[in-house]
Amino acid sequence: MSINSIAPGKKAPSFSLPVAGGDYAEGATVTLASLKGQNVVLYFYPKDDTPGCTIQACSIRDGWDRIHQKAAVFGVSIDPIKSHAEFIKKHSLPFPLFSDELKEMVEAYGMWVEKSMYGKKYMGTERSTVIIGPEGNIKTVLRNVQPAAHLELVLQALG
Repeated sequence: MSINSIAPGKKAPSFSLPVAGGDYAEGATVTLASLKGQNVVLYFYPKDDTPGCTIQACSIRDGWDRIHQKAAVFGVSIDPIKSHAEFIKKHSLPFPLFSDELKEMVEAYGMWVEKSMYGKKYMGTERSTVIIGPEGNIKTVLRNVQPAAHLELVLQALG
């Protein structure tokens, strides 16, 4: 799916991925269909326990009382379940993290992109968020989010 396919009003790409944390057993599978009827926040991030990703995850944790009643929140990275479980435990994260080791979800949502650091180009996950409405359509796309500003942007989008 092309990056232009991820736009407000379009149907969200379906998924079925293993998850760790939140109310789920480690390694349980969650599908988009199982989340129907509620707002869903999918925040895509590059890597567990790196500085920016930790700031972003901890801001959601610290604002949990303000967000969890408005939407089901899931972090999404290509890290394995074991890494997610350690990240969740280390930072007391109250929400689940999807493990997309095969890069199916990051590619379907257009978040697997070419990046550049110190002049080297490589492929990685774009730090962006997709909010899906109760009917399964995309409500909001927040691209290249700054970790510290993420929670407020999501809360604004959820209304």
